[in-house]
Amino acid sequence: MSFSSEVKQELNKHSNLANKEIVKNELIGYLISGNIEIGERNQIKFSTESDYNINRFSKLLANLDINHNIEIVGKNFVITLKKKDIDSFVDIIDNLIYLKEGYIKILKEESLRAIIRGVFMGSGSINDPNKKYHLEISFNTEDNLNNVISILNILDINTKKMIIENKKSLYIKEGEEISKFLALIGAAKAVMKFEEIRIQKEMRGKVNRIVNCETANLNKTINASIEQIAAIKKLKENGKFNNLSDNLKEIANLRLENPDMALSDLGKKLDKPLGKSGVNYRLKKIMEIANE
Repeated sequence: MSFSSEVKQELNKHSNLANKEIVKNELIGYLISGNIEIGERNQIKFSTESDYNINRFSKLLANLDINHNIEIVGKNFVITLKKKDIDSFVDIIDNLIYLKEGYIKILKEESLRAIIRGVFMGSGSINDPNKKYHLEISFNTEDNLNNVISILNILDINTKKMIIENKKSLYIKEGEEISKFLALIGAAKAVMKFEEIRIQKEMRGKVNRIVNCETANLNKTINASIEQIAAIKKLKENGKFNNLSDNLKEIANLRLENPDMALSDLGKKLDKPLGKSGVNYRLKKIMEIANE
């Protein structure tokens, strides 16, 4: 089962159906989502492959005493109801359903949450967080899209809008915002799973960054050591090694004996120990002489 399906399955069990106002507003969320169609004989249709999603929609309708019919068409469950039974909740213009103008302003926070829950159940999806963070909800009208974005702003959820040809949707790509959204619509188990995955991903990211940094430093050390050893061998081959000062000879021999050793550790092996910068200075001096 996909993560998106898990979230909707959990929301199907949401037990706040005793409050008629909350029920009505969750139903409004479904009705303004992108999966609603108005067909012949003024029938409104909602279709989904999810049995628990259709079950939730049916519960809302039954709770408000709205007659409806459920049938199976292909792989989809299709629920139909009559337009006249919902025109007190929403505006229906040119075979499209709209949230009533000014309706948002009169609602309490719990009712706004219910609308968002219904919208997500109606046409929302969320990717497996192990792969990437992406939550998206589609709409049939730009007005409904803008209204839902306004509600989410009121509820402190940041979203982005995407309109491409006939596609109208909002989306969230930030992990923290998706987690807040799931909490907002009441998907507590999904929040826990999402956060667990998010923490694991962040820890893996930190470990990878540390490993990459250490690997880069190691490569840098190895490359520098190769250049230093090449310079020392060049001086030996040219018979100029013995012209070096005793301090330079000592560090040169240590480098030949310890090609992989860090500068700070080389410095500790000297008769008179030096720090990293002192060792680096001597080796650079050797390379300058070799280049000359």
